[in-house]
Amino acid sequence: METQGAAQAMAGRVARLRTLMEERGYDAVVLRNNPDLRWLTGAERTFDDEIAHTAFVTADGLWLHTDSRYYNTFCERLGTDGPWQLDQEVIAAPEWVAQRILATRARVVAVEDTVTLAFYDALATACGAASVAPALPRLHADIQKLRMVKDEEELALLREAQRITDEAFEHICGFIKPGLTEQQIRAELENYMLSHGADGLSFGTIIAAGPNGANPHAQPGEYVVKEGDLIVMDYGALYHDYHADMTRTVCVGEPSGKQRAVYDIVRRAHEECAAMVRPGIIGKDVHDHSVKVISDAGYGAYYGHGLGHGVGIEIHELPGFGRSWNKPVPAGSVVTVEPGIYLPGEFGIRLEDCGVVTEEGYQPFTASSHDLRVIPV
Repeated sequence: METQGAAQAMAGRVARLRTLMEERGYDAVVLRNNPDLRWLTGAERTFDDEIAHTAFVTADGLWLHTDSRYYNTFCERLGTDGPWQLDQEVIAAPEWVAQRILATRARVVAVEDTVTLAFYDALATACGAASVAPALPRLHADIQKLRMVKDEEELALLREAQRITDEAFEHICGFIKPGLTEQQIRAELENYMLSHGADGLSFGTIIAAGPNGANPHAQPGEYVVKEGDLIVMDYGALYHDYHADMTRTVCVGEPSGKQRAVYDIVRRAHEECAAMVRPGIIGKDVHDHSVKVISDAGYGAYYGHGLGHGVGIEIHELPGFGRSWNKPVPAGSVVTVEPGIYLPGEFGIRLEDCGVVTEEGYQPFTASSHDLRVIPV
């Protein structure tokens, strides 16, 4: 069941959607994207990979259609006396939506653009069969844009996800030693998170040692860690559907002069960019600064990805600190800062925090130090 604070948060999200609907002249909105439904309903640990749910929202009504696999869980999460009218009628989603359109006499029904073309076509057919002819405009990432600004309920979940992630870093630094494979380190790290409060993993953990660290999204394998290796660890805990995202690079034994020098460049890029972050900053400008710092140091050819991305119910959300984000970053958004340098055949280094944009600047959730961690051998 929802707590009072959670119920207030959900009411606030519904109110924000209804404000958008009023501005656009929508009588109703149809949603099927699971992350958006999780955000709007607050039904935690309910959604999986199945596209099995449909919401129909009007100015004064909230309907949610699901099936028997999820119905009882929705009842537990949302309550049977809450604002959502839950429905497990055995009916195809397009026909169910057409029934709601008929019952509410909605004339302009916006459909989220994440639905399949097959669903959209089936909805138009179902409306014809029900003798209704609404306009069916598309919502173009509008819910994702609303989701950029996190409320306090979301921030609390993100902080808890990061707390587990930081604890896992301390644990794994005491576990790593020469002779272990990347896969063994990955298994220990993931098991620790799942055994200490995580509901799942934010994404497939990256453990990239030695020359494998030069591949930003390397998959852990049978590479055996040896003294002198840098290890890039990019991972995160999932907590009540909210993601943590963190990268730390550690050195097994004392780093070489070059390893430490490159690490210091990445750290400087990270910290200078983080200091730039404030509400209204253009994401591309922050990214461009990271490119300048790394390029001025002579390593621009070895840094190709964006500086950061939004995080929340999805591991990659809006807004972004990348070359294509030419819009202001709003207060309340949660964004990563993660510059890196990747030297083929040698090593890679990335340093990533995740935090919230506030009026006072960037406040990382990540507590782990930016110092290069040396694993004793």
